[in-house]
Amino acid sequence: MKTSVLKKAQFEKKWHLIDAENISVGRLASRITLILKGKNKPQFSPHLPVGDGVIVINSDKIKFTGKKNDEKMYYRHTGHPGGLKETTPNLLKDRKKSEDIIKKAIKGMLPNTPLFRELMKNSLKVYKNSQHPHESQNPTIIDFKLISRKNTVNA
Repeated sequence: MKTSVLKKAQFEKKWHLIDAENISVGRLASRITLILKGKNKPQFSPHLPVGDGVIVINSDKIKFTGKKNDEKMYYRHTGHPGGLKETTPNLLKDRKKSEDIIKKAIKGMLPNTPLFRELMKNSLKVYKNSQHPHESQNPTIIDFKLISRKNTVNA
């Protein structure tokens, strides 16, 4: 028997639409990572972009469990001495950058390689409200709340 290796042109990319309203950030990010990598497909290959595209809407209404809204810290460095900056998810929401919360969670679950930087750039689209310009891709709607009752946050 021979092992068949698929070419990049043989993959058909589909788009999925996920509504992030009242959904836990970590659970949402792990599911999106699975779809972006293509691990939900039988022809998964770690060195090829097998995954599908994901459109996330209503990122303003995403939820954290516990006290993570105030106590969780995101760090970045300016490159200058003493240039460590920190923000919390509440501050990001106040600055109207709620998309960055989801992008940072997904980026932390992907390895830092050129393939996955391409996935973050071309296959992930995050929007603050329910309007998005990707109707022509005919995205399939994934009802994330029906997958598990633990996915929603009631707080």
